[in-house]
Amino acid sequence: MTTETTLQDWQQHLSSQSPKDILRFAHQQFDNIVISFSGAEDVVLIDLAKKVSDRVKVFTLDTGRLHAETYQFIDRVRRHYDLDLEILTPDQAKLEALVREKGLFSFYEDGHKECCGIRKVDSLKRRLASADAWITGQRRDQSPSTRSDVRVVEADPAFGSADRPLVKFNPLANWTSQQVWEYIRMFDVPFNPLHGRGFISIGCEPCTRPVLPNQHEREGRWWWEAETLKECGLHSGDQ
Repeated sequence: MTTETTLQDWQQHLSSQSPKDILRFAHQQFDNIVISFSGAEDVVLIDLAKKVSDRVKVFTLDTGRLHAETYQFIDRVRRHYDLDLEILTPDQAKLEALVREKGLFSFYEDGHKECCGIRKVDSLKRRLASADAWITGQRRDQSPSTRSDVRVVEADPAFGSADRPLVKFNPLANWTSQQVWEYIRMFDVPFNPLHGRGFISIGCEPCTRPVLPNQHEREGRWWWEAETLKECGLHSGDQ
């Protein structure tokens, strides 16, 4: 079992390491480790992981509300890296009950948490219940109000437990958006074509819009809600 002391030692060791070295370390420590894939950062992780390990496991969440371009992007990544990609979908009974009771756009009135809970968080919980560690594309500069304290490696209390601890690696925590895109251009990494149309942070179609020049990337997500609420539950402790 990975102890808090061990994680602190790992954090100290890895905090100044490159994403590639962090990914190599993560795969050396855990056999049962998975990469969460949805956006540009995550494809960078896949590209790097493929260079350090021959047992890269990747999953993605299909909410049923993604842009057509996103679905095409997901399949392009699957083929480009020859992935046995796990595509997780929401519990159909829960989703049908929500839509029947509140319609397709209830989140505009009562917030996105309930919808994201069913379409994203429940699926993620189901996948991580059988994992020992997972890898995400979180960066500190993605959301100053909610992600400024992201560590390179940490315990995940939201999806882990005392009986079954879960370790979370964030290899790109120290990177900026500019560094991500420099890597994408340098190594010809696939990316969502919506990025070329002003979309930076891309989620479900009804909850994502392009941002204007000099706007922060998260301003295009759940724009009708307060800045401090702009997390879907995948990376927050409030489940």
